Amino acid sequence: MDWKIELIFVPVTDVDRAKDFYVKIGFTADHDQVPYEGVRFVQLTPPGSACSIAIGEGLGIDLEPGRQNTIQVVVPDADAALAHLRGFGVEAEGVQDLGWGRFVFFADPDGNRWTLQELPARS
Repeated sequence: MDWKIELIFVPVTDVDRAKDFYVKIGFTADHDQVPYEGVRFVQLTPPGSACSIAIGEGLGIDLEPGRQNTIQVVVPDADAALAHLRGFGVEAEGVQDLGWGRFVFFADPDGNRWTLQELPARS
């Protein structure tokens, strides 16, 4: 049986600001719906990913904005990822070479931290 992670909630204070940020760095805005008053659901997908993020209002997210720091994304080239982010004015940290990959770190406007990992060559 396959188990596939397809959606991760990211808490934000300003949905439009967060949506603009993620779209600016290349995420696709899949949905932006207000199914009823007090609830807004925005789904964004990183390029090439089968897993999306959700931001919004009234979604019952218990995590405070800026506290999400556990999302790790695999990229083919850490240097290119760093250049991509910095090209859009994102203050990204990196590249850190560790034994299990090369890493770049950045945060969204609320301070939610992301880790990008270039996997090491496999023999």
